[in-house]
Amino acid sequence: MIRVIIADDVQILRAGLKAVLAEDSEIEVVGEASNGMEAYEMSVRLKPDVVLMDMRMPEHDGGYGTRRIKDTLPQVKVLVLTTFDDKETVDRAISSGADGYILKEMDNSQILNSIRAVAGGINVFCDNVFRSIKKDVVLQQDAANFDLTARDTDILRLICDGADNKEIAAKLFLAEGTVRNSISRLLEKLNLKDRTQLAVFALKNNIV
Repeated sequence: MIRVIIADDVQILRAGLKAVLAEDSEIEVVGEASNGMEAYEMSVRLKPDVVLMDMRMPEHDGGYGTRRIKDTLPQVKVLVLTTFDDKETVDRAISSGADGYILKEMDNSQILNSIRAVAGGINVFCDNVFRSIKKDVVLQQDAANFDLTARDTDILRLICDGADNKEIAAKLFLAEGTVRNSISRLLEKLNLKDRTQLAVFALKNNIV
């Protein structure tokens, strides 16, 4: 069972989403929040698998909630579900650690599939958001141009698989701090901002 918290400041939209999620017997809505702070506090109490997070909410927005959740509960997946796909909002969500970004205009089946995918460790981004991310990622045909080590490529492969630092460390028999430092060096080496851009870079350049 995938346990979900819905975070949206509009009650009628929360009710509508809850009804949509009820169509899937493998998804259970365990809580509803009206802003980012409530979503964070509820996540601490309920330990959901996925938080469905709106970005623009009063007092504490989705970026705040996403960052607090990912900092404290990295195993909880945050899937942004919003009406906005402007670069500023997308960048804020991704820099806060969101595991996916989809729009409310999507079909119910797409929303359900996105929740299942994110819960399974797959980052999900709708097409126009993915294109926005891709514009910021350098495309080179030869990974050797970046002087990537075998460990670098192993880490990139696992990031593409949706693994967090602890999981990467276990699979590569490394300390978690070593993984964290390696990812920081990769971001600096490739002039990228976050893990999502690392994944896009690796896929676009056929590194994994």
